Amino acid sequence: CGLRITYLVRAAEMGCAAAQNDLGVYYEKGMGLPKDAAQAITWFRKAAGQGYIAAQYNLGVCCERGSGMPKDAAQAVKWYRKAAEQGYAWAQNSLGLCYEHGSGVSKDGGKAAAWYFKAADQGHAQAQYNLGVCYESGIGVPKDTIRAVDWYQKAANQGLARAQCNLGVCYYSGTGVPKDPAQATSWYRKAAEQGFATAQYNLGVCYKNGKGVPKDAAQAVSWYRKAADQGHALAQLNLGVCYERGTGVPKDWTSAAEWYRKAADQGNENAKTALRKMAKRSLFS
Repeated sequence: CGLRITYLVRAAEMGCAAAQNDLGVYYEKGMGLPKDAAQAITWFRKAAGQGYIAAQYNLGVCCERGSGMPKDAAQAVKWYRKAAEQGYAWAQNSLGLCYEHGSGVSKDGGKAAAWYFKAADQGHAQAQYNLGVCYESGIGVPKDTIRAVDWYQKAANQGLARAQCNLGVCYYSGTGVPKDPAQATSWYRKAAEQGFATAQYNLGVCYKNGKGVPKDAAQAVSWYRKAADQGHALAQLNLGVCYERGTGVPKDWTSAAEWYRKAADQGNENAKTALRKMAKRSLFS
């Protein structure tokens, strides 16, 4: 590893743009070198100045995040655009996000969708998901749930958890596809097993209601807990309900109140109401 870095530094100092970019990545991530955001920026700039596309994108990311420099959304857009116009899918997706949210540019749903499409058409999973959201919500394109499902499917097939979850929602609700609870739970499970909290919660609801899977209160609790531990307020609420009623777990009012409080602290009104009702009944101190 040390020898590789020596050669990398030598090549970067001799002006090799690819080596300069790689050296920037090493400094950024602390790979075999002390983590140093300022050094990363220095090397990204050298490579980007030579037109190296990946470095232009990396420099845009640093500008957007404020890594090694003050945050500068307009500069991020500038560098993303340079890389995006040369066909770099990651930059095209990032530029789409900038247009969607009005970061460094005026908000423009049409331009956001156009950049997402360029990246999605190259197989970029996150862009495929973003384009699906655009079609489902009518952001910059006419609302079209069938196309939304098509793009979610492409991203889900690549293993993108949030796309798998959204595809599950479409099958559960019959949005853009016929209702199919079994397909819904299958996609929720794929996302849930990757740790995606919303999918874990949704899978818990499926087990609670027996939708697409046999009704199983203990499994519902297990999935609620996974999501609740990640701070998912609705999962915290439902887990509180399970403890209060003894559904899938032994009845435990202290644990119920703890989970209600966690959800209430995030502003969940149902959890606040549940706490007030428990307090009136003197179920906890």
